[in-house]
Amino acid sequence: MINLSLGPWGWIIAGLVLVGVEVLAPGAFMLWLGVAAIATGVITFVVTLSGEATALLFAALAIGAVAVGRHFMRDLKPKAQDRIINDRGGAMVGRLVMLTEPIAEGRGRVRIDDTVWRVEGPDLPSGTEVKVVGVDGTLLRVAPAR
Repeated sequence: MINLSLGPWGWIIAGLVLVGVEVLAPGAFMLWLGVAAIATGVITFVVTLSGEATALLFAALAIGAVAVGRHFMRDLKPKAQDRIINDRGGAMVGRLVMLTEPIAEGRGRVRIDDTVWRVEGPDLPSGTEVKVVGVDGTLLRVAPAR
């Protein structure tokens, strides 16, 4: 028969090891197992349980901790508009800008903030207001604003 009883300190140490693994390899999963193991250790300080009961307690706490953790971690995920910060071209979609150079043969340029961007769209004269409708790398696709 396998002895499943680690004792309170064994559970607390196992929990701290799991939390340490989470620090070294983040993924927000081992953290919750570590929290469950530490809670199991604290509970077994107060209540004497058999090895099997302690293992069941840990399993229940682990399932609960992972479920609660997933709920909180879902709220911390970056939202779509937050991810656009690393996609300057994508952040331009929908903006209205003036052509600094005419679009001739489908290509031209616009100045947006402090950057000159290459644009692709229908032939239009310089000074025309255009709307950025898409991005292809560093090339903005534009259409007449009106």
